[in-house]
Amino acid sequence: MSFPPLPHPPGPACTCAPAAASPSAGGVEPDTTTGRFGPTHALILLIAVLGLGTGLFLAGTELETVFALLGGCGAIGAATLTAAGGGRRLISVLAEAAVRSGAGK
Repeated sequence: MSFPPLPHPPGPACTCAPAAASPSAGGVEPDTTTGRFGPTHALILLIAVLGLGTGLFLAGTELETVFALLGGCGAIGAATLTAAGGGRRLISVLAEAAVRSGAGK
């Protein structure tokens, strides 16, 4: 299936914002807060977890299974945030403890 080309709007070819200049050259500092976990993200995750849990329960899933699934999702999310936040040392300590406890030492 082929689609006809879309007409281009009149005006400049790119309406993108110009790249931020370096602060030493008198430019604007880049926004470094866009990749951080904030209160809005926490609220969205809370709503998603509550919605998922409610949906699973209404679908007839046992509560124990719902809690186990949501706990696993939370653990994966916490590990992802820790890794993305630079907590590599914490991850290595937790991984070492898990390996040692699994080996029985």
